[in-house]
Amino acid sequence: MRSNRNPLRSATASAFALFTLGAPAAVSALALLTPQTAAQAATAEDLSRQSRDALDQLYHTHPGAQALARQARAILIFPNIVKAGLVFGAAYGEGEEIEGGRVAGYYNSVTGSWGLQAGAQSYGYALFLMTPAAVDALHDAHGWELGVGPTVVVVNAGVAENLSTNTLKNDVYAFIFDQKGLMAGVSIEGSKISHIHPPR
Repeated sequence: MRSNRNPLRSATASAFALFTLGAPAAVSALALLTPQTAAQAATAEDLSRQSRDALDQLYHTHPGAQALARQARAILIFPNIVKAGLVFGAAYGEGEEIEGGRVAGYYNSVTGSWGLQAGAQSYGYALFLMTPAAVDALHDAHGWELGVGPTVVVVNAGVAENLSTNTLKNDVYAFIFDQKGLMAGVSIEGSKISHIHPPR
């Protein structure tokens, strides 16, 4: 049975625990977020449906993303990342890898950060893996920390309009988005991506 806990409320509670207990609780606070969110984790079928919907919306609003998809060796899509915090912030979400038009695996994305960041937000992001090195980094048994290894370029609204498959030189292109379109001011650097096995 899935938990009825609200992931935003759970994340905020974890961050408040850190605010109360101090710096030594940083790791514990992030650990609290992941199990609470995972307790209501989507099934593989749910993740596939949500990922398809998110990609369709991204392609509709930014055709350049669809052009990238045709050239990409793989696509990693996280349709919903939940971020919350007070002094310590944590973000968590689940998604899937698509290779050759088929689901190749399921992954989670976990991020922790320091700084004044009261409140909560929800967003998604898609990574277009253009090189073998990028795919290898994703498949690393120890997980992949964005910002370490393959070059990741975040595509903002201005870049998206001028993106050409003839000038692609980087390992990974990232689109960060919500229901209104591409988002600014959200960083995915430092996010740890790890393979998971969601329930069927």
